[in-house]
Amino acid sequence: MSASDLSLKYDRAAPAWGDKMRLLGYYDAYLGFLASQTFRAPDGNRVLDVGCGTGAFADAWAAIHGPKQDITLLDPSEEMLNRAETLLQRRGVVASRDAALLESHRPSSPYDCLLAAHVIEHVTEPESALSTMRELTERDGRLWLVVSKPHWCNAIIWLQWRHRAYRRERVAGFLEASGWELEAEYAFPSGPPSRTSRGYLARAI
Repeated sequence: MSASDLSLKYDRAAPAWGDKMRLLGYYDAYLGFLASQTFRAPDGNRVLDVGCGTGAFADAWAAIHGPKQDITLLDPSEEMLNRAETLLQRRGVVASRDAALLESHRPSSPYDCLLAAHVIEHVTEPESALSTMRELTERDGRLWLVVSKPHWCNAIIWLQWRHRAYRRERVAGFLEASGWELEAEYAFPSGPPSRTSRGYLARAI
């Protein structure tokens, strides 16, 4: 699936996407993942949500760290960005936005923290995508990564999105090869996220 075709699919899916993700438990899953770590971002940290969709991951981040975060939303779908921006505004967060693909994003300065949920499954070269994320991040910055894992539920999702799924060893290898040090893994405890996804926390080295 081409980048333009994927963007159009997300534009069409955007109106119902946020409610569907919450109903399936992904917002709560992201909240649990972020809350499970001892790391706490100080006010003013520069945060990038890569492939933000309707903003569930960034919303969970703001719920934990408060509104005084410098958050940028990155997604090729304008419709997704509109909904993500509105969601964060409800928490008092005025986010920046960029309707672009990861490789086209040109920030004014590096980020302290990156969020990326279900992004590398949609690219042909995961190591390249993670290397780009590393280039966008300050040394010792952190990446909270959520990746699809092999499970029959993902076979159903594949029919619509043609994404990939990776075992934890593959993800660890991708991170090591692209300038990240894996610090922690997180198994989602319940619901669809427990069957489809796994969380990884990595440090930029």
